[in-house]
Amino acid sequence: MTHPSRSGGQILVDALQVHGVDTAFGVPGESYLDVLDALHDSNIRFVINRQEGGAAFMAEAYGKLTGKPGICFVTRGPGATNASIGVHTAYQDSTPMILFIGQVGTDFMDREAFQEIDYRRMYGQMAKWVAQIDRAERIPEYMARAFQVATSGRPGPVVLALPEDMLVARAEVADTRRYQPTQAAPSAAQIGQLRAMLAQAKKPLLLLGGGTWTDDACADVQRFAEANALPVACAFRFQDLLDNDHPHYVGDVGIGINPKLAARVKEADVLIAFGPRLGEMTTSGYSLLESPVPRQRLVHIHPDPEELGSVYQAELMIASGAPQAAGMLAAMEPVDASAWRHTVEEAKAELRAWQERPAIFKDGTAPLDLWQMVQELQAALPRDTIITNGAGNYATWAHRFWHYGAMRTQLAPTSGAMGYAVPSGVAAKIVQPERTVVTFAGDGEFMMTGQELATAVQYGAGVIFLVFNNGMFGTIRMHQEREYPGRVSGTQLHNPDFAALAQAYGGHGEAVGTTAEFGPALARAVEFTRTRKLPALIELRYDGNLITPGATLDTIRRNAQAVKAAKAG
Repeated sequence: MTHPSRSGGQILVDALQVHGVDTAFGVPGESYLDVLDALHDSNIRFVINRQEGGAAFMAEAYGKLTGKPGICFVTRGPGATNASIGVHTAYQDSTPMILFIGQVGTDFMDREAFQEIDYRRMYGQMAKWVAQIDRAERIPEYMARAFQVATSGRPGPVVLALPEDMLVARAEVADTRRYQPTQAAPSAAQIGQLRAMLAQAKKPLLLLGGGTWTDDACADVQRFAEANALPVACAFRFQDLLDNDHPHYVGDVGIGINPKLAARVKEADVLIAFGPRLGEMTTSGYSLLESPVPRQRLVHIHPDPEELGSVYQAELMIASGAPQAAGMLAAMEPVDASAWRHTVEEAKAELRAWQERPAIFKDGTAPLDLWQMVQELQAALPRDTIITNGAGNYATWAHRFWHYGAMRTQLAPTSGAMGYAVPSGVAAKIVQPERTVVTFAGDGEFMMTGQELATAVQYGAGVIFLVFNNGMFGTIRMHQEREYPGRVSGTQLHNPDFAALAQAYGGHGEAVGTTAEFGPALARAVEFTRTRKLPALIELRYDGNLITPGATLDTIRRNAQAVKAAKAG
């Protein structure tokens, strides 16, 4: 049925409601005032951010957390360029997301009008689909396609530009049906081939990652692993696809991988890569698998046919969504696993050893033991706590030592984007306020999007922020000392009083410098967020020399100097 005449902005907001949108993130702009007006009378919660990068990160985190497209609105030009970091993250992380950009009027286009950009060119390699809606009567069509594209196959971001005059134009047009995500599924013959390969194996390994996962899919793949006695690893920043306390979980395959797990990946005779792209981070710079033909018999399951065979020529390539393939694997008749059953317990023991207190803290000289801090967090917080982080060496303390529970308990960018930590934590708490949310953020990381603490206060998001303050861009400093030992350049930071900053925003803030101080500070933060429904920040002041769990900057520098001296001699 055709609706009475509506403005373009109203048609768009009505379409959002048709497609089940309950939350949108953004920064207001005069280029989409009619959308803002239509949102006023809708049942969509519009979360106002302080910068478009934070808004886009929040939308991306929403997509990760819910499996539904995260919605973001920004204005043209500067707003769109600021938001691009979230779109890039959504693309590399296979996260459903739709970015709406206010655009100059069609009568001003191609004149380099105020803040004008051709978004098809700007976002061409950064999104699954980029388009501009020039006629109000076509809004329902474009919206339906946007949701369909963002959620079908390999999920990802869509960008739609909204000319200002189109939004105020009126049209009589019907709404569409709600979108229906589509995924391919394995054939019975493919499952039969996978089973035959597994039956011939001696050292199989299951590697999980990527998008399209659901609770049911995770439960199905767990049943498959249990029935066939498979050790299960998770790809870089997809550690929550299997409860890390499960006997079959053996660690994460990514940056800073356990060397013994890396050896198991290399030595596997059948590697079932279920979902991940097998990109640079997951393959340790394409070293765990030889390209283009791996030494391992590789089974690659991925929702995008174009990803299959793009880098690695797997022996068996299956285009499928996670729920479709996991369901068929769970129903598969198990194979005789006697040849490798013992490897599960062995690999689990190697993981436990990898997660023990690092040697740098065993002598007790470090005032603040970051390993002990993670143990206290784990003991004090619920199993379904959501951990968020961005990029930096500080994230190692979460990746290596935290035991992630069921999905979705990890929100982190596989794109390696700095600035993700704070917005993703705020978004998670807004979307699922009943859950505990803890954000790990480096000092450099926090200063990129820390203004979203104001958003947390405005919306009563009681996130616990842990700010790792070592006064430097630590990851770059680590590489700097390895390549140019002793020549520190561009990596030093002068930081504010983070605890006082949190208080200035209206939250709770305190700083700790010793292990003994952390437990009581955590208890106060938990109580504050519970009773006040506001954020709490704990600044961790520690020696920047302790750069990773396995190395100090002094050690890295000395080793690099020794290598250079040997080459020179």
